[in-house]
Amino acid sequence: MKELVRCRPCGYVMEKDKLNGVCPACGLPDKVFESYRERVSPNRLFILNLDLHPIAIHISQTFIALIPLLLAILWLFPGCYPEKVRIIAEFLILFLPLALMLAFVTGIIDGITRFKSLKPPLLRNKIIYSVLLLLTSGILLFTMKHSQALLLLLLVSLIGLGFAVALGLIGKSLLNVILPGKYPQKKTQKNQV
Repeated sequence: MKELVRCRPCGYVMEKDKLNGVCPACGLPDKVFESYRERVSPNRLFILNLDLHPIAIHISQTFIALIPLLLAILWLFPGCYPEKVRIIAEFLILFLPLALMLAFVTGIIDGITRFKSLKPPLLRNKIIYSVLLLLTSGILLFTMKHSQALLLLLLVSLIGLGFAVALGLIGKSLLNVILPGKYPQKKTQKNQV
């Protein structure tokens, strides 16, 4: 196994022989690195390093962001390639539930792998917002198939976008969680005058 080092200020971990003068993450000189030993089990680390959940999230976030944008273009600029824009919007609405299910399942796997439980409050909130977003995508699909009322589709897609933003903010707060094997950042003492 290769020797690992960790940047003390930003937490970036890398192989020591690949260190080339500065931290590739934060740009500080290599003197801020220290020896590092991974304490996360190899199986857990393998699953986490697959990055399935982040990949699935980016796919569904792209769909969620594009749908209201395309619907707004259809509403505000009805002469701007309406057939093509509608086909793309309908395609995204059709496959949004599938993308969200993929993100949901990989999120459950990631939550269990990272935290060994789905009970922490932030994870429960993510599950609640995920279910709301899945329901919203189903309503969006139903509305598209049965009514195609443009303003109703736009409203439902904006509600879904709101749930997605809430999920993203919760996910962002979990990015800095220190897992076993991670190095806690040192607190700096404030100079008292």
